[in-house]
Amino acid sequence: MKKYIYLIGFGTLFSFSAIAQNDIDAMRYSQLTFGGTARFASMAGSMGALGGDISTLSFNPAGIAIFKKTEISITPSFFSQTTSSTYSGTNSSDNKLNFNFGNIGLVATFILDPAKNNGWESANFGFGYNRTNNFHNRMSIVGDNKTSSLLDSYVAAANGNPSSSFDQFSTGLAWQTWLINPVDTSGSFNYNHVITNYGERQKKSSVTKGSMGETVLSFGGNYKNRVFIGATLGIIKERYVDETIYEETDEKDTINNFKSFKYTQNLTTTGSGINFKLGVIVKVTDWLRLGGAFHTPTALSLKDAYNNKMSSDLDHGVHYDTISPLGSYDYRLTTPFRAIGSIGFIINKVALINVDYEYVDYSFAELHADAGVFNEVNQTIHSKYAPANNIRIGGEYRLDPFAFRAGYALYGSPFNGGENANANRSSYTAGVGYRKSNYFIDFAYVLTKYKEFNYLYDSPKVTAVENNFKNSSYMVTFGLRF
Repeated sequence: MKKYIYLIGFGTLFSFSAIAQNDIDAMRYSQLTFGGTARFASMAGSMGALGGDISTLSFNPAGIAIFKKTEISITPSFFSQTTSSTYSGTNSSDNKLNFNFGNIGLVATFILDPAKNNGWESANFGFGYNRTNNFHNRMSIVGDNKTSSLLDSYVAAANGNPSSSFDQFSTGLAWQTWLINPVDTSGSFNYNHVITNYGERQKKSSVTKGSMGETVLSFGGNYKNRVFIGATLGIIKERYVDETIYEETDEKDTINNFKSFKYTQNLTTTGSGINFKLGVIVKVTDWLRLGGAFHTPTALSLKDAYNNKMSSDLDHGVHYDTISPLGSYDYRLTTPFRAIGSIGFIINKVALINVDYEYVDYSFAELHADAGVFNEVNQTIHSKYAPANNIRIGGEYRLDPFAFRAGYALYGSPFNGGENANANRSSYTAGVGYRKSNYFIDFAYVLTKYKEFNYLYDSPKVTAVENNFKNSSYMVTFGLRF
């Protein structure tokens, strides 16, 4: 009977795709981290008033005009992510490794005659790639719940509705595996689930991978060695893959007619987009520089491909499996604009210090598709998120041919109150470089820590999960100058 109803309900399957995208997706692609070259990373991405590094093309494009020579660089990087989770008094942790390229780029410098070019000393063109986000993570959450079950939400969604209308990516799967059932056959459309008394072990494991990167096309100019300007066209490519497995198990054998169930979600999001950046650096004195940059919102076109499956083990060896159809959905995202102000100091030509302040209002992010589809989601974004103030501080000391670097970055919480109001991210950076007139090698280490709270599912009876994230990046840049 249930298989027959499943076929009747097939026409309603794609209603899920209209509500699958939410504020979390908007935040995932709006928050950026500093990648790029090892020199840039070792100074915590703080070079907005200094320039002279290919990575600045993605932050303050005026940095391209500081170059005196043509330069080529490549940066392989090794990334390690560890996540520790605490749920219902139980601690667990997991980790993931990833190898990637943080930067590949070329800056071409053309020296001009200022007497013939109205004071313009040089023109610069840049082309390259900078990695701006890393989605690699593995998470494991375990704990006992004596007050609720994920099945509660399925029953709540099912009540008052015929089974033919069930969402076949969630509630319909629970129906097909006999985890929710009608209370009676009177046609009242009331349901219950097989967990008659709580206390089951709940486990959620998630593996994500993918990245976000920016191909940059930049142009800059040096006016009288005092004013440096630049512009960058950024072409974004994004890929995010998530496999999440949620399980509930009767570990203590206290629930009649139930042993366990498993719910697996698979999501792949791919997309591309475009933005534009303008920047300026002013050499006030030989030892003081000021910088400013503006990033337009990024317009992203995204495509989700997804499917879910569920299995149940009941008493007496009864087992059920079912799988949803393949779903897909195309939509658009507009990320917030960014404004960056910078101040840099050059000390006796042997030391550099830079401070960047970045303003970004995450409540400006918006999802778009057919008219009205994302009205509620966008209202959630506007109320849930808030402006963030980001500070990056970096320094370099030169002891030719070596350079020693360190930095610190504080990314303010994007959340407007609640448990995550203080979900700031801190990055501690260090590095060393070896530079000669026509080549250089730089090494960097970046340690990032932050904490966030989330929930296994939507229920007032489920406690929050405390997640502590720690990731380390090791990168080496090889460069040529000529």
